[in-house]
Amino acid sequence: MEHWAGAFGDAYANRNAATTEAVQTRLRMLAPILARLDGDRPRNILECGCNVGLNLRALRQLTRAELHAIEPNAHARQQVLDDRVLEPSRLHDATLAQLPFGDASVDLVFTSGVLIHVPPDRLERALREVYRVSRKYVLAIEYFSVKPEAVEYRDQAGMMWKRDFGGAYLDLFSDLVPIDVGFLWRRTTGCDDATWWLLSKRGAP
Repeated sequence: MEHWAGAFGDAYANRNAATTEAVQTRLRMLAPILARLDGDRPRNILECGCNVGLNLRALRQLTRAELHAIEPNAHARQQVLDDRVLEPSRLHDATLAQLPFGDASVDLVFTSGVLIHVPPDRLERALREVYRVSRKYVLAIEYFSVKPEAVEYRDQAGMMWKRDFGGAYLDLFSDLVPIDVGFLWRRTTGCDDATWWLLSKRGAP
């Protein structure tokens, strides 16, 4: 985590500038996912690890839901605030190890390219925090692998892991059920060949 909160995370934020093209890519990614919830749109949404807010900028065009986020990198948080993507009270300096929200307090909680950077020995805690805070929906947009696989990231080991993140949620929580799953093919979406899993808590009002 010290990497992401420090200069390594600063460099990541600088590489992922909030250009019009970048936000349009996130619109293409998120619009069909949210469309699966047309009959029960979330009233509030939490992004865990928003960086400079590309997803949040897209969500502001797609939904009237109240948006919240956590982000451990101060440089990225400041960019979100400077661009008035979120109000300061809705942006938190926090990590997946401990989300500053109450149990079942947010309709939809999601990660996008974040769980892949959580070390395997800390992943269960992260998933449990997302589940705890979610009232009904959990969304993961991450890199898929049938078996857990370590991947070198920017010439560094111990920084990225691919796996079946949807399966990991289902294995931990018996009341989670899949709504849909999809693949974000770079050639048609501009996204980075990621997989998304949209899950719901069975029986949630």
